[in-house]
Amino acid sequence: MKSLLRPFLAVIAALAFAIPVPAQAPGVKLRTVVIDPGHGGKDSGCVSRDKQTYEKTITLDIGTKLAKKIAAAYPDVNVVMTRSEDVFVELEKRAVTANNAHANLFISIHVNSVDKGTTANGYSIHCLGQSARKGNDLFSKNLDLVKRENSVIRLEDNYSTRYQGFNPDDEQSYILFNLMQNAHLGNSLAFAGDVATAMGSDPIRTSRGVHQDPFWVLWRTAMPSVLIEVGFITNPDDLQTMRSADGREAIADNLLNAFAQFKFRYDGTPVPDFPKRTAAPAAPLAEPVEAKPVEAKPAETPAAEPAEAKPVETPVAEPVEAKPAETVSEPAEAKPAEATPDNYAGPVYGTQILAIGREMDPSDEFFRGYKVRCIRSGRLNKYVTGISESLESARKNFAEIRKFFPDAYMVKIQDDISVPVR
Repeated sequence: MKSLLRPFLAVIAALAFAIPVPAQAPGVKLRTVVIDPGHGGKDSGCVSRDKQTYEKTITLDIGTKLAKKIAAAYPDVNVVMTRSEDVFVELEKRAVTANNAHANLFISIHVNSVDKGTTANGYSIHCLGQSARKGNDLFSKNLDLVKRENSVIRLEDNYSTRYQGFNPDDEQSYILFNLMQNAHLGNSLAFAGDVATAMGSDPIRTSRGVHQDPFWVLWRTAMPSVLIEVGFITNPDDLQTMRSADGREAIADNLLNAFAQFKFRYDGTPVPDFPKRTAAPAAPLAEPVEAKPVEAKPAETPAAEPAEAKPVETPVAEPVEAKPAETVSEPAEAKPAEATPDNYAGPVYGTQILAIGREMDPSDEFFRGYKVRCIRSGRLNKYVTGISESLESARKNFAEIRKFFPDAYMVKIQDDISVPVR
């Protein structure tokens, strides 16, 4: 335990004075995205019950499709893959790839499974964090998944030394993740929310939610990072979708839509009008997935020490979609926005300044005197201010509000549903 604790404390001390660059600041652009197809080579990942389909093949195919789609839609974005063929890549090298590429976003693609039964289904999205303390239902539910994904380090040479005493089967190792929270947690959870929204349309519609879990690869990446379990290989319906070329295409399309929404908030790039598509019937269950060569540019992975993630003081008990502001210790005087009544007849426009799992008092000093309206969205409470029936008026409010909330963005509200304004 001591060998694992020391590097955590050292990193915290080294990064104590680091200042993260806020999203949407002038000149900030999302220039590089790293796509990480899980497993590969001697590490097959999950295997279907009929032994015909492997997680490593599904993730590579979806990752390849996503890489090509992003490259086509955003020629100015450098798309990097941690692996472009069926090879084994160590967890540490995946993080090194992302850090050396100076990526602005890391997307790790995986497939879920259960030891018994076939009813568990659906997709889930995971960001860095401690699930909960031992005994909590959420911790018990996700710990087996976390252990399985992290256990790949046992396939690496000299893993005990390389991972500084980390034991993927020891729950105490995971408790120490509380000491190191990703400085990019807000943006990670914002992208996770985008993925949850995009994936809910088709072809695997069951959402298992957004979770915070101690995945090693997410901790070692120094940028907004998410791990996506696109479906259950042990569920017949999910498996049928993932075996279908059209099903995998649709999943990649959903991830592209999520990326587009995130990039819009990150640097203001308009969301393209992607063509609508409908997935064709899936291939027979017995048909295995065929891996295809990847044309996206693979990154070099020198054995350099990866950059460490920056610590933050943000509580991680509940997921959020946007960065909890780090500048609220000394609230500045702000002119309150106009009232935000809940009884508008038609659509209204406003500025979303926070999305958080817990409910907050509208008079909380975090809001700096602004009158806010809470929009409930799944497990999240989205707080919107500067609401107006006029888009032009709302834009003027937005310009003032962003001076105090740099990560804020405009939304349209109708029928208690908020969506970003392009």
